[in-house]
Amino acid sequence: MPSKVCVIVPTVGNPEELGVVLDGLASQSFSDMEVVVVGPGGDPGREIALQRGVRYLDEGDSKTRADACNLAIEETESELVLFTDDDVVVPNDWVENLVRWFDRPEVAGVGGPNFAPPEISTTWQKAIDVSFCNKFFTAGTNYGRMARGELEEVEQLPGVNSSYRREILEEVGGFDRGAIGAEDVMLDLRIRNAGHRLWSDGSAVMWHRRRNLGRVMKQIRNYGLVRKMAGHRYPSLWGWSHAMVSAFPPLVMLSLALFSWGCINGGIAWPEFWDISTDTVPMGMERLAVHQLPTLAIVYNLLAWVGAASGSSPNKNAVTVILSSFVSFMLHWNYGIGSLKGRLAISSGKELSQIDDRDR
Repeated sequence: MPSKVCVIVPTVGNPEELGVVLDGLASQSFSDMEVVVVGPGGDPGREIALQRGVRYLDEGDSKTRADACNLAIEETESELVLFTDDDVVVPNDWVENLVRWFDRPEVAGVGGPNFAPPEISTTWQKAIDVSFCNKFFTAGTNYGRMARGELEEVEQLPGVNSSYRREILEEVGGFDRGAIGAEDVMLDLRIRNAGHRLWSDGSAVMWHRRRNLGRVMKQIRNYGLVRKMAGHRYPSLWGWSHAMVSAFPPLVMLSLALFSWGCINGGIAWPEFWDISTDTVPMGMERLAVHQLPTLAIVYNLLAWVGAASGSSPNKNAVTVILSSFVSFMLHWNYGIGSLKGRLAISSGKELSQIDDRDR
């Protein structure tokens, strides 16, 4: 007889952290479950799984996380299916916190927030987490969303912390085959379009390791690209906030160009640049062009700092909040670059491959 719950963990080239994940899943307070790891046949994670008595599925010709997860869905039979990644630290009540809600017939899927584990994260990783959980702008992420009340209806679940009824997954055909990213967002859209409801439980926290800033910039650049591709397939997924972030790099370049033009044409005193009296530099387009850049920088930093301080990250402190404005800038820049690349790919009809998730 199949277990009530199956936890699916896709993996690629991350055996040490996969071992931590599997040890956490082995210590769950909920027992009627099986764990399935899916990845390349020759991946070192295979040995890690087998050493712990965990079933390992060879993903075969799968080239994306979506296809690997679909294979695992097809090869298992549990009533409920949970998904997480191979770089998390699993709380021992994670499964129990999610599955308890499926007694309610209106629940098709449940997820929860994910944060960087404070005990093992560097200062910069904590600053990245604080940026991800910024109340005002989060570069397209859904990492730190906290439910209002016990259970809050949401539009999407984080792929690293999500659970679904198997019958719902089968009804909608699983993840979009061949999707190079944003597969969780597209799945959730199709579930809701089929008339089902998704929910978030703020207590079902998953501790998700953040990478160094360079890796995270690459990840977010990939996410900007795949979100644009997903929005092309499903236009409702490309909202105003995504459009604004995609415009970030061109706006930054425009602001720098105006500043340079203003400086060249007498909009700033030199070398006494701190002299901003109208007697020294008359008010005009040149002066406005110079002043718009520092004004925008001040406003951006204030929004970043207030949003970070008001966010949900458990890693908030004076240092990480201050650093988060720089991190947010880099995330917005890279998300925008990725989405612009996606726009070019769509217009040219060029096929793209996964940038980050399948290549460590």
